[in-house]
Formats: sequence, structure tokens, C-alpha cells
Amino acid sequence: MKRGCLLVILAVFILSSVPTYADQAPEEILKAIVKIRSIIPQDGHTAGTLGTEREGYGVLIDAKGYIVTISYLIVEAETIKVVGPEDQLINATFAGYDPDTGFGLLRTDQPLSAEPMKLGESSKLNEGDRVLVAGSGGKESAMGARVIARKELTASWEYFLEDAIFTAPPYPNYGGAALIGRDGRLLGIGSLLTQISLQGVGTIPCNMFVPIDLLTPILSDLISTGRSGKAPRPWLGISAEEDQGRVFIIRVTSGGPAERAGLKPGDLIVNVNGKAVNGLIDFYHKVWGLGPAGIEVLLSILRGSQIQDITVRSADRYPFLLPKPKEMLKEGH
Repeated sequence: MKRGCLLVILAVFILSSVPTYADQAPEEILKAIVKIRSIIPQDGHTAGTLGTEREGYGVLIDAKGYIVTISYLIVEAETIKVVGPEDQLINATFAGYDPDTGFGLLRTDQPLSAEPMKLGESSKLNEGDRVLVAGSGGKESAMGARVIARKELTASWEYFLEDAIFTAPPYPNYGGAALIGRDGRLLGIGSLLTQISLQGVGTIPCNMFVPIDLLTPILSDLISTGRSGKAPRPWLGISAEEDQGRVFIIRVTSGGPAERAGLKPGDLIVNVNGKAVNGLIDFYHKVWGLGPAGIEVLLSILRGSQIQDITVRSADRYPFLLPKPKEMLKEGH
């Protein structure tokens, strides 16, 4: 598709009217969106890839001060600040996260002068629907968009969503941004700036949002224990990419299970427990299907011209990325 035609399509998205709300003024709804600033220690496992100073957004969803965001903004954080309505600067505490969905939860140390945003039903959101994407800062930080796809997302960091939400035009400051429906309810949390190919349209830049329906069944567990009540998936501590169905390791997490077992960047994963690997999602499903975290995973890898068998004792990713103990909430938070 010619670039001019693509720009026209994106212009249509941009000019779409902002959704209208049934029972609350948009200005009041947007007050629930806050800015998050976090500091991660230099020796944090994610410091090298995500940095030690992180900034994004979160959404107040509870009168007690609980804010949902995307977990990469707050994992391993030693300090967290929230900038609320009227530039309130408030300390916040890490409350938990869920590696499977990517949601993070924090709690402010004092109340915010805003009404919590109500959770919607992202399952009812269809391709073509108009939505609002917003960060903190009121209407000036909000943008009309459309859902351009509901589809699987497979990411390099042992992450998979079955029904992710993709919207366009892309919102530049997407981390933790709110995806809001026409009824003013929260439908998703911003995670990625990416691009997808649409038939008859071409490749379009867009954002990926984690559907809020994935938060609903685990929220009470996140609040009470800091994590989902589901059995943790086996985590290897690698980043991998796919090329024509072949899966290559591109990064190995320092101190993680894969590094301890001897896996290296450049290794090509051939088999999992004797079963051939065909693509990244097939690799994930084969590993996750072996059992919960802690299970041994036998990988056959091609390194140079030789195939080697390496057994990795998987781990639970959750405790690996916790903040320092002094920053954790006490039991019963």
C-alpha cells in the first residue's frame, strides 16, 4: 500500500470523535489516571534492559489507593512515586504483579483526590470499535483511537496473550496508559508500541493493550498476597526470537535458570523433551505443558554444528523480580 493511503487511514482514526460517557464527565474519569515514577537499583536484574529510572501511567481502581499498571514499570523498584490530580506527589508501594498477564499493582500511601475508574468488559470490545487512550494530564493527554485487531501476541520474553487488543493510531507514551470504552470503563492497560499487518491495508503502527478481563479473576489475590493464585508457569530466563519456525536464544537472564544450565545467546532450540519445536509459541506451549515452575526441561540445542542436550531446572519468575524486601508490603496490606 502507498504511504499516502496509509496516512489517510490513520487520519480517519485520529479524527474519530472521542467516546461519550453515560454517567460521569470525561474530566472526572480521567483524573483516575496517574503518572508513575520508579527507581530500580543498579544491580536489579532488569536494570540493563529496562533502565533504572522508569516513567509511565497507572489507573486508580480502588478507594484504598490500589493502582493497576504494566508490571515493567514497577518490578524491582526500590522507590515509587505517583503524580495524581492537581500534581499531587504521593509515595506508593509495590503491591504485586502477575508475570503471565503483565499486570502490576501498587498502592498509594495516602488517598488520591480522584474517583476510582470502574472496570469494564474487554471481551465485548470488537475490531473497529472506538476507544479512548489516555495518560495522566486530563483531556490534553487523551486520544481517540480504534481497535484494529484482537489476536494472539507472542513476545520474546516468555510471554503470550491469547486475545490481546491492538489499537491505532499509536499512543506514544503507552506504558500503563488506560484504554477506555464508550461507557467510561477501563478495558485495558498499555504495554507495547508495535506494528501489525492488516489485509488490504498494509503494516500499521499500533499499541498493544493487555485486556482488563485478565485482571478481574486475579485481582483479589494480587491485593491479598501480591500475586495470582494460579500455579506459576515454568520460567527459563531467556529471550528468544523466531525465524522461519526456528527458535533462537537472543538473551539469557543473568542468574536465571538458563544461564545456570549453560544456555547461551545464539543457541537454536531444536527439541523440548524430545519433541520438535516449530515456532516460538509452540516452544512456549511445550515448556509450559510440562508442569508448574520447578520442573526440569530437557532442551536439545544446536550450537555451531553440534546438537547438545541441556537440562534446565525451571523457576518461578515472580520472586526473581520482586523489589528489595524492605520495600515489600507487610502481610495483610
